[in-house]
Amino acid sequence: MADNIANELIEALRAAREHVSFLDELGVETISIDPIDHAAVIAQTSPGRSIATVTRTANEVTPQPAPALPRREIATSAQANQSAGSLFGELSPAAGTLAKSSETLEQIWADIGDCSRCGLCEGRTQVVNTNGNRRARLMFVGEAPGADEDAQGKPFVGRAGQLLTKMIEAMGIKRDDVIIGNVNRCRPPGNRQPTLEEAAICRPFLFREIAVIQPQIIVVMGNTALRNLLEIREGISRVRGKFQDFRGIKVMPTFHPAYLLRDPSKKRETWEDLKMVRDYLENNPPNF
Repeated sequence: MADNIANELIEALRAAREHVSFLDELGVETISIDPIDHAAVIAQTSPGRSIATVTRTANEVTPQPAPALPRREIATSAQANQSAGSLFGELSPAAGTLAKSSETLEQIWADIGDCSRCGLCEGRTQVVNTNGNRRARLMFVGEAPGADEDAQGKPFVGRAGQLLTKMIEAMGIKRDDVIIGNVNRCRPPGNRQPTLEEAAICRPFLFREIAVIQPQIIVVMGNTALRNLLEIREGISRVRGKFQDFRGIKVMPTFHPAYLLRDPSKKRETWEDLKMVRDYLENNPPNF
């Protein structure tokens, strides 16, 4: 019994250290967790010590988990309005708001079918449709499936997807609470960027999904997603960190997780973008 308790405490400490290490990479302010003293943990869980004593000792030697990410402090209503205006732009629905669709996602996917509308069908294993919570307030949109996504039939399940999951959890949100998709649903050969024609053929299905889901915010990740959703020529580095508009829906452009794997120095900028998304969701009620 004592050995089991000791192993559980060691595993909990190890998981906490890994999570804090990842948050530190993103630039989140956290407490430090000292290296695990396995011998000390085992000693504290030796026979003769009650579970209550072990629990108390663990609390004494184990730092508290990183606190929930705080909401942005708002001193006065005037400051709140000024802050919201500068961060989010006009909060009232914009002209040309995307109307709620009467379709279902299943109907859209049935329309896509075993798609052969462009040449990407020749090299893919399967079509990878949008996946996640259909009532999500937050949607993430990337470029196209990679090898892991093509094999499993779900978006963002490879290394970039694992990083995206950590990013979502750092916001204090579960991955199951968001919905994730791509501009293109078939893997381009060698994971190359989809051509303009390939993206133009596929993106109407994404627009139809957005009309069904009606998220409050869409996070577009990378240049391909940015240009196909917003139809602007500026690159992600110029527009990231600034809320844009897609037919009345807030859009936050940021770096693609695959790019962050190649250049980890951009994680802090990405975290700043995601904090703005988190704060907007916390300070604005659901639209359903």
